[in-house]
Amino acid sequence: MKTFLTTIFLLLLSAAVAAAGVLNINTATEPQLEALSGIGSAKAHAIITYREQHGLFKNIDELTKVKGIGTKIFAKLRNDITVDDK
Repeated sequence: MKTFLTTIFLLLLSAAVAAAGVLNINTATEPQLEALSGIGSAKAHAIITYREQHGLFKNIDELTKVKGIGTKIFAKLRNDITVDDK
């Protein structure tokens, strides 16, 4: 039952992210990051850890400095992420 509820939660969160437009990778929570295409719990955790150790991302291209985020994953995310509060 817990797995089912978690799955429903992530699907709803994914829909909310899609409806909201782009996700700010400087303020996103781990579950919000997991809702992005190609980002699971390990990569979401790595993004947050990188952000805590190096400070806020200055531009979205810096996301490729996070271990596990290569050019292919970044290409999928490019239109779904931002570092602006707009």
